[in-house]
Amino acid sequence: MTHTDDSIDDLIAYLDASPSPWHAVESTVDRLAGFERLDEHDDWANIPAAGYVVRGGAIIAWRLPAEASPTSGFRIAGAHTDSPCLRVKPNPDVNMLGWKQLAVEVYGGILNNTWLDRDLGVAGRVVAADGTVTLVQVDEPIARVPQLAVHLDRGVNTDGLKLDPQMHLTPVWGVGSDITSGGSGIFGDWIGARAELDTAPAWWELCLYDVQGAALIGADRSMLASGRLDNLLSCWSATRALGDADPTEHIAVAVFNDHEEVGSSSATGAQGPFLAVVLERLVTALGGDRSDYHRALAASACVSADNAHAVHPNYVDRHEPGHLPMINAGPALKVNANQRYATNAETAALFQQACDDAGVPWQVFVSRNNMPCGSTIGPITSTQLGIATVDVGVPQLSMHSARELCGSDDPTHLARALTAFLS
Repeated sequence: MTHTDDSIDDLIAYLDASPSPWHAVESTVDRLAGFERLDEHDDWANIPAAGYVVRGGAIIAWRLPAEASPTSGFRIAGAHTDSPCLRVKPNPDVNMLGWKQLAVEVYGGILNNTWLDRDLGVAGRVVAADGTVTLVQVDEPIARVPQLAVHLDRGVNTDGLKLDPQMHLTPVWGVGSDITSGGSGIFGDWIGARAELDTAPAWWELCLYDVQGAALIGADRSMLASGRLDNLLSCWSATRALGDADPTEHIAVAVFNDHEEVGSSSATGAQGPFLAVVLERLVTALGGDRSDYHRALAASACVSADNAHAVHPNYVDRHEPGHLPMINAGPALKVNANQRYATNAETAALFQQACDDAGVPWQVFVSRNNMPCGSTIGPITSTQLGIATVDVGVPQLSMHSARELCGSDDPTHLARALTAFLS
């Protein structure tokens, strides 16, 4: 399979540069050429035609049509910046029989076994005592969660691997017995130095991640393997789409929330007020009032982009027979009658038209009745704002693994469909 443009290379660079939600936001900003950053504390009386605002690990960006009005309505592409991982606890230094270990907390629904025997780096943000925030990425093998040898677990291949997240997922990151250093701890001093701070940070939010970079695999390079495909792939596609979009009637918006993997209940999550506040401020800046804002919402539509489950060749029985998404066959419309996805017949037709306009193939995903599906920011955004929403996603394997797999053509398929939708 031959890729004729730089899109897949840019996606690989995006994935490798985004090991935490805060890095994903910065990677997005790097690709918003010509967009002006606004601050939530400032007056938005004069908004740029292309702008964005950042709140922690979330970002909202927009493009205005030439004749934007307070009731123009919005075309929104939504995704999320966070991925399941191991996060470093506030007091992480642990010593066990001469091993230096890091106390970690499981973030989201990880596949526990996929974090074993991987070379782990650390990335996120550190906060000094005066409140200064610094991003840090140590893209080196720093830690490892070693699996118990088969000689000491003879039944592992017949009885299955059983991991207690408290007991068995604590990484080793050194050898020795000293776990204190001036009151801040060995890890605190170390991460402070790597962040180029004068002292250890007062607080941090840090993710461990597999340092093996994203890569095309397969003899025909038809597949992409990487950590955090769920859901940075959708963030990249929507960023590219917003940059390429030429909105004519609606205001084109991309929103990437944080904390989707843990329920979306936060100031930066989809259940928080971030999107509603920004949309209302855009309407107000265009001269509208509260009534105009509600009229704009009524004229709006949202695509919630979050990866779907591709049919697994080794577990065909886990899939609904009539709905078997394949990789490199276009984005899947995700349907669930019980509203775990926000798709309805009208919004499905809207996204299908966008795919057809872009010349992009599409397919459908529905779960088996005896296998409940997950959910996305789609139903939350639709419920919070009353916006007609469709859930879609690139099919992938190994969802929530430390290293996931998708088709190498599908990210660009999604980007092209979103470009047509936003335009």
